[in-house]
Amino acid sequence: MSEPTSNTDPSNFLSNIIGSSVVVKLHNGVQYGGNLQSIDGFMNVVLEHGKEIAGQTTVKSYGDVFIRGNNGMY
Repeated sequence: MSEPTSNTDPSNFLSNIIGSSVVVKLHNGVQYGGNLQSIDGFMNVVLEHGKEIAGQTTVKSYGDVFIRGNNGMY
């Protein structure tokens, strides 16, 4: 039985990027970008100044965007 080589808890990383600009890709291929305001244990994401992105083009701009965790791919 091997021991883990590193501590891979993502919560530290995610808490460090709050306020950063991120892009979230959904299972259906749609991408949303904005400033990460919140993320929880279910990977629900809240973006401020959210926008829907297709390729490199902004399709539509929103104020706040809430993305349910089970819809996100990465």
